[in-house]
Amino acid sequence: MNALKNYLLVLCLFVGFQVFAQTPNLDVPYVPTKQPVVDAMLDLAGVKAGDVHYDLGCGDGRIAISAAKRGATSTGVDIDPQRIREANENAKEAGVTDKVTFVQGNLFDFDFSKADVLTLYLLPEVNLKLRSKILKELKPGTRVVSHAFDMGDWEAEKTITVDGSTIFLWTVPNR
Repeated sequence: MNALKNYLLVLCLFVGFQVFAQTPNLDVPYVPTKQPVVDAMLDLAGVKAGDVHYDLGCGDGRIAISAAKRGATSTGVDIDPQRIREANENAKEAGVTDKVTFVQGNLFDFDFSKADVLTLYLLPEVNLKLRSKILKELKPGTRVVSHAFDMGDWEAEKTITVDGSTIFLWTVPNR
């Protein structure tokens, strides 16, 4: 009986290690955005049919899916494969798989230069790290919206509060 217990313990440790080893290093914890905040973010950015939208750290896909429902072509990027699976399932349920794509990847290595609108719900240090990439790679006039966190000394054009959440809007300036 002890041999069986030892075998099961070793098996559990091995399986647990394998799961841990396959979990990506997450810069940001997953915290879903409330739908009224999602809607306000997209309203603030003026998302409309024909826009190209990217959501960095897309989680379960709710922002990208909501943008697609408005007629935008949307791409969500997340490093966590579980979130990407959820996002794809949610897109199927919403009937927008023809307007939204989800990509597992590192947002610092991802090319989002074609964006008309970029949405973020990350952390302050991640926003600051992304700021130079945003200003260097996005075309002038691109709207950038962040839930909860600013971009340091890049002052937001507009800041609103919805359902207890702060939302910031910037427009990428001319170079």
